[in-house]
Amino acid sequence: MLTVNSIKKGIIIDHITAGLGIKIFEFLKLNEVEYPVALLMNVPSKKMGKKDIIKIENELNIDYSVLGLIDHNITVNIIKDEKIVEKKKIKLPEKVVDIINCNNPRCVTSVERNVTQIFHLINEKTKEYRCEYCDNIMKFK
Repeated sequence: MLTVNSIKKGIIIDHITAGLGIKIFEFLKLNEVEYPVALLMNVPSKKMGKKDIIKIENELNIDYSVLGLIDHNITVNIIKDEKIVEKKKIKLPEKVVDIINCNNPRCVTSVERNVTQIFHLINEKTKEYRCEYCDNIMKFK
């Protein structure tokens, strides 16, 4: 039986679609940190069948919009004194800044340096975003 102790203060990223936990783990660069972190994969779940979970024994300033792009079904639990003090249900972000790069060679973001990449959600089902500058449509994978 696998046992992972509770954390005193930190974050639990729960309800991650099985297999996507490693992407979130890598994006947050959790392999480079000094504090305790647990990545649990393929954990049995009544609701999902199986899921991934990440437990982080530290407070982090996380860009939740990026987490929503990777998996918009996750829940982020904020832990203090071994208790959940806040639950955040993550969804696809309406606006994404400097995460997606426009692939239109004529877009100002491709031509000019230091232009902020801004995209707006246009289709939640297909994860399609529209570039604010050139209206190019990108699908986030």
